Amino acid sequence: MIVVRRISLILSLILFLTFQSCKEDESANNPPTIRLISVQPTTLTEFTDSIVFTIEYEDVDGDIGYPNADSLSLYLLDARLVDADKFFIPPLAPLDETVHIIGEFDIILPNTFRLGTGPQEVTTYKLWLKDRAGNLSNEIETPLITILEQ
Repeated sequence: MIVVRRISLILSLILFLTFQSCKEDESANNPPTIRLISVQPTTLTEFTDSIVFTIEYEDVDGDIGYPNADSLSLYLLDARLVDADKFFIPPLAPLDETVHIIGEFDIILPNTFRLGTGPQEVTTYKLWLKDRAGNLSNEIETPLITILEQ
């Protein structure tokens, strides 16, 4: 009888812990989503023009952005390169709150340049976010952007 109670208690404990860990995983796995609203201009002169990416975001946890400016959470990858540039995004909701947030922001990429020697180059950019829980958003890709020789 004591063995049956112990087994029952152990099974109940295992089920409870399994349920709790699944519940915690669900709340920690809410990645933000982003959508490209616009990219301006799509034809630009190198070293002169800046590209402005307007991004719409949504996050059910509200944990996009960091209070420390050294924490870079927006990634922008030029298709001509291997590594992404990273940008600082400040907190978009109070740090101690879990709130559903929706909004938009601009990212400005100054002084874009050609990598080759031709009179123009064409590229695209991919963008994505990482929230404070470490979740990565979806990736978005720009239309073709033409960079003209100065």
